[in-house]
Amino acid sequence: MKRSNKSFWKRIQFKYKLSFFNESTLEEVWSFRLSQLSVFIYVFIFASILISLTSVIIILTPIRNYLPGYLDVEIRKEILQNALRADSLEQKVNLQSRYLENFMEILSGNVNIDSIQNIDTTSYILSDYNIPRSENESAFIKNFEDEERYNLTALNPNPPQTEIFFYRPLNGIISSVFDADKQHFGIDLTSALKENVIATLDGTVIYTGFDPKYGNVISLQHKNDFISIYKHNEILLKEIGDKVIAGEAIAIVGNTGELSTGPHLHFELWHKGTPVNPEEYIAF
Repeated sequence: MKRSNKSFWKRIQFKYKLSFFNESTLEEVWSFRLSQLSVFIYVFIFASILISLTSVIIILTPIRNYLPGYLDVEIRKEILQNALRADSLEQKVNLQSRYLENFMEILSGNVNIDSIQNIDTTSYILSDYNIPRSENESAFIKNFEDEERYNLTALNPNPPQTEIFFYRPLNGIISSVFDADKQHFGIDLTSALKENVIATLDGTVIYTGFDPKYGNVISLQHKNDFISIYKHNEILLKEIGDKVIAGEAIAIVGNTGELSTGPHLHFELWHKGTPVNPEEYIAF
């Protein structure tokens, strides 16, 4: 074994001479000596330099955006915002096209007569014509008016909140329920990444920002003294002062903040300055 090791080490260290001669004069122009070990070393150094140079070019240039996983958060946010703007622009263009078509028809005099209007004067009915009531209908109306005459619920300026329709902020599974005793003033909804977080009611954005514990947070002010709060988002799609409608996307589900244990949404619902259980208002 020692002899074989020595012979192998001696063989890779044995140097070979490579010479270049002038074809006419047979004069040696240039020569150098190489061994197998030196060739391996030079090839390794060249490959290391090539790999390092390629890595630096990919990291410091926009080429990295074409590789999976290198797309920046700002670029993804810009792509989502551009998609929303394109959708809104398409709707406005369609409305503008319809408006121009109607305007051209008015100018050309080719306005179609409304199908609900009847130009036959013999069958024309006045809009203020009252259909006579039957005896049963008159009796029912009289009984109803007598029953509701002293109904005090009609004087209540604050209708019950159960009549308000709340949208689910996220299509997910409840992983943690509301518990005011443990100061957990909302519920946690687990979901896959890149899911849309939607506004539960019509409202106005009153806060957007980053919190070390809760990550990216957005809050909405609604009618009837409701405030909804959405925490641990990856991207916020709205800014302070924006008007939103129920069911509109306002953020993207994320895993931001120290208290986050995975992709999920922490959703809170406050009424008149007091946290309430969202499960009492929304069917999850």
